[in-house]
Amino acid sequence: MHKQKILFLCTGNSCRSQMAEGWGRHFHPDRYEFYSAGIEKHGINPLAVKVMAEAGVDIGTQYSKLLSELEPAIFDYVITVCDHANEQCPFFPGKAIKLHQEFPDPPRLARTAASEEEALGHYRAVRDAIREYLINLPSILASMHP
Repeated sequence: MHKQKILFLCTGNSCRSQMAEGWGRHFHPDRYEFYSAGIEKHGINPLAVKVMAEAGVDIGTQYSKLLSELEPAIFDYVITVCDHANEQCPFFPGKAIKLHQEFPDPPRLARTAASEEEALGHYRAVRDAIREYLINLPSILASMHP
């Protein structure tokens, strides 16, 4: 069976796209191949790694990469997870279908947190929203092809 290839694209490939890649691999390893990249490279966010580990998903071996480090023609779907990436998303040759699903930026939300625990609360909320999206991804993609 051909596994469809899905790319999650974000500004820095440090948090939201990394979480989406991790959840995708967790929930749908036999159905899809998941990748993530950024318009810029910010390094993987340690708090994103921490909250994903709390949920039983290890993204600690993933790494931040630029879109230019991947071969864009291989993707079936490109899902932008932030507005900036959606606006900057280049044309993808071949059959790639572009989708957009905005998720809040945990580092921005946590910027005014009074403690690490409060900051982690923002990361957990975004993690859980991305989790729900990834659980439903097969039906989301199927609805595009009635």
